[in-house]
Amino acid sequence: MSSPPTSTTLLDGALRTRAPKGTPPAEPSSTGGPGSNTVHQLLLALICAGYAVGSALGWGSDRVALVMGDFGLSAAAAAASVSCFLYGRTRRVRLRPAWLLFSFSSAMAALGNLVWGWYEVVLERPVPSPSYADVFFLCFAPPAIVGLLVLAARPVTKAGWVCLALDAWLIAGSLLTLAWSLALAQAAELDGPSVAHAALTLAYPLLDIALVSMVLVLHFRRSPVNRTPVNTAVSALALTVMCDALFTSPLMHNNYRSGQLLDAGWFAGSLLLAYAPWAAGRHHRASAAGHTRVVHEHLPGQRTGGRPPRPPVRTPARGADPSRFPGARPITGSLAALTPYLAAAVCTLGILYNVLNGRSVDRVVLLTGGAVVLALVVRQGIMLLDNITLTQELAQKENHFRSLVQGSSDVIMIAAPSGVLRYVSPAAAGVYGRSAEDLVGTELADLIHPEDLGCVVHEVRRFLAASPQEEPTTRIECRFRSGDGGWLNVESTVNRHYGGLILNSRDVTERVRLQAQLQHNAEHDPLTDLPNRALFTRRVQQALSGRRSSDRGTALRNTAVLFIDLDGFKAVNDTIGHQAGDELLVQAARRLQDAVRQGDTASRLGGDEFAALIVGDGTRDRGAHEGHILELADRLRITLSQPYLIDGNEVRVAASIGVAFAEAGFGAGELLRNADLAMYRAKAAGKGRVELYEPQMQQDVVRKAALATRLRAALHDGEFALLHQPVVRLEDGRISSVAAQPRWRSSQGVLFTPAEFLRVADEGDRTAELGRWVLEQAVEQAADRTASGLNVPVVVQMGARRLLDRSLPPGSVEALLTRHGLPSASLVIELSDIDAGVALEELERRLAALRRLGVRIALDGFGGGMAITALRRLPVDVLKLDRALVEGVVESARLHKITSGLLRIAGDLGLPSVAEGVDLPEQVVALRAMGCTHGQGMAFAGPLDEYRLRRALGRGACPLPHGPAEPAFAGGGAGAYTGGVPAVLGGGSRGGGTALRSHDETPVPPT
Repeated sequence: MSSPPTSTTLLDGALRTRAPKGTPPAEPSSTGGPGSNTVHQLLLALICAGYAVGSALGWGSDRVALVMGDFGLSAAAAAASVSCFLYGRTRRVRLRPAWLLFSFSSAMAALGNLVWGWYEVVLERPVPSPSYADVFFLCFAPPAIVGLLVLAARPVTKAGWVCLALDAWLIAGSLLTLAWSLALAQAAELDGPSVAHAALTLAYPLLDIALVSMVLVLHFRRSPVNRTPVNTAVSALALTVMCDALFTSPLMHNNYRSGQLLDAGWFAGSLLLAYAPWAAGRHHRASAAGHTRVVHEHLPGQRTGGRPPRPPVRTPARGADPSRFPGARPITGSLAALTPYLAAAVCTLGILYNVLNGRSVDRVVLLTGGAVVLALVVRQGIMLLDNITLTQELAQKENHFRSLVQGSSDVIMIAAPSGVLRYVSPAAAGVYGRSAEDLVGTELADLIHPEDLGCVVHEVRRFLAASPQEEPTTRIECRFRSGDGGWLNVESTVNRHYGGLILNSRDVTERVRLQAQLQHNAEHDPLTDLPNRALFTRRVQQALSGRRSSDRGTALRNTAVLFIDLDGFKAVNDTIGHQAGDELLVQAARRLQDAVRQGDTASRLGGDEFAALIVGDGTRDRGAHEGHILELADRLRITLSQPYLIDGNEVRVAASIGVAFAEAGFGAGELLRNADLAMYRAKAAGKGRVELYEPQMQQDVVRKAALATRLRAALHDGEFALLHQPVVRLEDGRISSVAAQPRWRSSQGVLFTPAEFLRVADEGDRTAELGRWVLEQAVEQAADRTASGLNVPVVVQMGARRLLDRSLPPGSVEALLTRHGLPSASLVIELSDIDAGVALEELERRLAALRRLGVRIALDGFGGGMAITALRRLPVDVLKLDRALVEGVVESARLHKITSGLLRIAGDLGLPSVAEGVDLPEQVVALRAMGCTHGQGMAFAGPLDEYRLRRALGRGACPLPHGPAEPAFAGGGAGAYTGGVPAVLGGGSRGGGTALRSHDETPVPPT
């Protein structure tokens, strides 16, 4: 096992990863690129060289020399004027006034040379002194000087302006001292033709000195913007000043003629100034306008689009700190600091020149030298005061930032390029539990968790490779070693610092723990702490899709989901309270968690529904694995069905479990749905069972859904009909009431009984709609029969939950009876489907309100389920025997005795009894002998339509069978009546013909 990586191999390499120092040249653009600039420079050099060669050779004749020396210089200066003017007018540049001033200065030089040529070429006579040419030449220097001031980096304070003026005077004064000592003293003597001539003689060198001073000042204070054009313009003016100095010197002034080699310098200076605005090219001008082009190298995790990576090309943005780019840092700052001393040295040389020549020191030299020294002293004093102020400000800011760093709750650390910590703020003692002195000198990699070190190194490398302008900082989160040997979750903001890193770190351990807790709460059930539906579904999906291809098939087929529902849980909530129900769920979850394997997942899906994911183990024998899973499910059913001890009481619930195995192409939703269907099949089969999913279950669901859709359409399209079956008094056969029964009319006109479609209706919202339709039709038809003189009560069966439903308000029955004019005594509500989940108190209030109205209440299912409890609590008028008792009353002696006892109870309570499903004559005789008062079934009449019902009601009675009063059982309790009684209805006998079919066995329309 390899040792964890060290800082020398990882973090040190990350901190030392830099872009290469040399940057490749930018790709040339189609116009204005570096290649185009090179062509222009070569063309400019060829023109200047040609002019210089022509001047050196005298142009071949004196006439051509005069033309080229006068009008050639005028044309070059005019070209510079037009070029600077066009650039200043058509380009959006910050230094536009400077270029316009250079344009005006060049225009003055062009006019001066034009006047000079007028005298020499056109008039063919010497140029007078002074002349108009001198006026234009003297106007060349002032706008150039102002333009240089615009190009220079302008000070922002008054002291800066004073220092700028002093620097200019120091340079100008030193040059004036030297020039006066060398040549100007002789020119100042008034031995010329006139005073004006002497003044012109001094004006030219003085203006040149001023211009040279500004050139030098600009060299030390030039702006970083448009560096190439500014340097070119400065070089052009410097060349012009040098030629002016040579022209005014005594050696050449008296021997100068137009067209000589000196004119080549002026010509080159004018063309260089004309080229200066366009020297940068289009790409560099875009950069000067504030656009920075950055070509990024390929980073891990980024797509390159198929192109090979290129090293980054970084260009400092405008106003960027030049210290970030050491290669581009000039050395002019040191020369600028030496400017005052160089000026004083030049003055000293001028004075020494006079002294060494044996002449007395000139007053001009003394005054100028004294002014230079005084300016030097003043400037040094200003700089001293400025340095003192800056030192104080620096100390104040240093104290300020030191207080911020030391008082910050975040830990500030500085890491060297080697990865060693150079500085750690005092907050480390409170955050990391280690003093700053202990951390200084340690390697940063040794403090980072080994599992997080790789990610940290990758992020540091990526950050250092990025452009500082585009990504000045980054954020890193990792585990950091604390003083007690543990690990803290630390979030750090990282910045660059002289090749190393500055880390501003804070402890986010509590935040990470809170996030983890919130994530846990979002994925787990708050009551049982089991995974919730979302997490369980995700794990099922992972189990279905996360297998290797080699064992995916076998393991996938062996993966199973168990869907678990607790039977009777609602009764626990209703009887002993929701708190006890919650405790039962917690204990059930604990039992489920203990029953599954380590790699399996137990989950609570909601309410009393649980699930378990059993991951496949790669067993080849699927039958054996299915048997194992079913055995596990059965053990789990037994475990969950064991009594639960809650508040000292034993509470029992059962568990219905559905099992579904994964198949190829299954998703998590399909597997859960199949297990859910299997669980509902287990509940429908008697609860407390384990059922394995079969494809037929899904087909049954589809069939039920289609049937529900047809039922909805049938209700709206009028495909239902209401039939009535007479309820006969067993004493004399008279019809005491009629029971309303809905039927579904098929497309062939055949009526189908509600044996199956009512079960579909009970599972959806069609129950209320169908029940409302039956009640309205029954009341309406009963009112019509009453109006025609056939006043027979109608019995409408309604479920207990239907009576408590909000869709049936308490006053709706009264309003219905009033609307159709039916007496309330003519309506009997047959109460059915009473279970433990029905609120008997509310049901009792509803039934009492109906009885006060005059509606009678019949209790269905007497003898089974909750009948005895309902009889004790609810106000009823009629008892209706459970169908199971009636069907077996002849064959079973036990059922005979039970039925007899129930009928005696009804008699003792003074309540009439009704036997439903009386289909055989033997049942009629037996029930009448046991004291049953009324019967309903095929032994008397089947469900009748309105026409046949009115005929039966017109007769008033149905024929009754007669037989022995006591049954004779044979064969050990399984027997029948000894005497045969022919069927009353149906057109056949028991021995031959067509047997009577119970109305609840008729099939429904096919789906």
